[in-house]
Amino acid sequence: MNRKTSFWTGMIWALAVAAPVPVPAQQTPGKPNIVLILADDMGFSDLGSFGSEISTPNLDRLAKEGLRITQFYNSGRCCPSRAALLTGLYPHQAGVGDMVQDKGTPAYQGYLSKNSATIVQLLKTAGYNTIVSGKWHVGLVPSAWAVNRGFDQSFTLQNNGASYFNSEPLYNDGRTVTFQLNGRQIQRYDTSRYLTQAITDFAIQSVDRIKDQSNPFFLYLAYNAPHWPIQALPEDIARYKGKYLQGWDALREARYRKLISLGIIRKEWKLSPRYEKAPEWNALSEAEKDRWGTRMAIYAAMVDRMDQCIGQVLDKLKAIGRDRNTLVIFLSDNGGSGDTVREWSYVTPKTGEPGSVNSIDSYDPPWGNASNTPFQLFKKNTHEGGIASPFIAWFPGRIRANALSIQVSHITDIMPTILETAGVHYPGTFGNETLTPLAGTSLTPLFQNPQATKPRTIFWEHEGSRAVRKGDWKLVAEIDRPWELYDLKADRSETNNLAGRYPQKVKELESEYLQWAEKVGVVDWNTIK
Repeated sequence: MNRKTSFWTGMIWALAVAAPVPVPAQQTPGKPNIVLILADDMGFSDLGSFGSEISTPNLDRLAKEGLRITQFYNSGRCCPSRAALLTGLYPHQAGVGDMVQDKGTPAYQGYLSKNSATIVQLLKTAGYNTIVSGKWHVGLVPSAWAVNRGFDQSFTLQNNGASYFNSEPLYNDGRTVTFQLNGRQIQRYDTSRYLTQAITDFAIQSVDRIKDQSNPFFLYLAYNAPHWPIQALPEDIARYKGKYLQGWDALREARYRKLISLGIIRKEWKLSPRYEKAPEWNALSEAEKDRWGTRMAIYAAMVDRMDQCIGQVLDKLKAIGRDRNTLVIFLSDNGGSGDTVREWSYVTPKTGEPGSVNSIDSYDPPWGNASNTPFQLFKKNTHEGGIASPFIAWFPGRIRANALSIQVSHITDIMPTILETAGVHYPGTFGNETLTPLAGTSLTPLFQNPQATKPRTIFWEHEGSRAVRKGDWKLVAEIDRPWELYDLKADRSETNNLAGRYPQKVKELESEYLQWAEKVGVVDWNTIK
């Protein structure tokens, strides 16, 4: 057995031997199991149930049988969103206001704060078995590792991103790609095991390895897909090859119409203009159209494979009789990406077969703009394109089928939702530390009453991009740019800036933003980067 196959062949064999034979009988009703699924860099309209042409039948079934929230928000980027998801706090309160580098202040220390507790640390107090498989990215110091934050079983990608076929560095500036298996650093040498599938395999095998099957489990399934590099299995790419030769304008129009027909967006909201730096499709040569079309085909294949893998997890729940007593939640950590990695000097250039292990590429702003239909801008921005997420919750008998909610919701709401579902109280202290009070509120009232709404005020800041939404008003600005004001009830695609018409509203919302920023420790990005 050579080095290239030793790790995954050995690990999968060992896990299979260790796994008890599942009993296909319905779990005794009690505390529910919880499966929390997070996609990486997937746009608002990339699921079939949110307007896409990509085949996502498993997530679409969950949407049809469950709840979709159409005004759900993330924190705009991978690290901040993951920190908020796991702790129920704003990213700055959790210590991850930016990425995993220490910027010198508590809000930007780059790892989970001692005054935060993860969902699983609290679920453990109620007897939950806990599993994480996938991208972690909330701190490289030991105190922030999954194994030290409540997870019994963990297979984690510790930092930014990775090849989908091995652990070879994506970067040439000294950064490494680090995987951990239950807290022990490992390497992925086996290029035959696609990362999305490897993440799924570990999750399923971990469910089988739970020693006390009478206790509930919590599974955090944190896919790296469809984050760049855009790499996919050949058979998945083949299904989409040639399907995007109509271009991004036509795709955005088609998704826009479908979003309206599904009731996800209002017909009064205009489709935002094409991204200003995206070329006109018909001005491209046939060769250029083919290259661009292939990029989107690869991206679609990545989303498709993730959905296939989610289907495997759902099949597992059914096979062991736990599907009827399981809450499943799906969301994305930020909007579609505008990254252009071929232009970044610190990314290792690989220009081999598109979609293969020998290529490092991204699908770039024109397609990211399509992923975020009907909104503007991308991941890292606090305009809607960067912070709007598809959201699905499924819980047979506990969530009304085919329900749509327009309740303004935020990623900090996941922690209180899960704790309430599990019957666990958020404490004032944990261990020897005082916990920061939760920023979010439970979404469980929407499970049976999706039409209910209540006013919300939500804040964002990421690398100088900042925003506040209060009711239907949103104040937003990119770094070093003036405030823009939008009435999201009439114009969620942010096409009509009202800042000049309502200067008093700008001052009012800016004052609230500044109070929040001081409270959570926001620092002027120009002074810390």
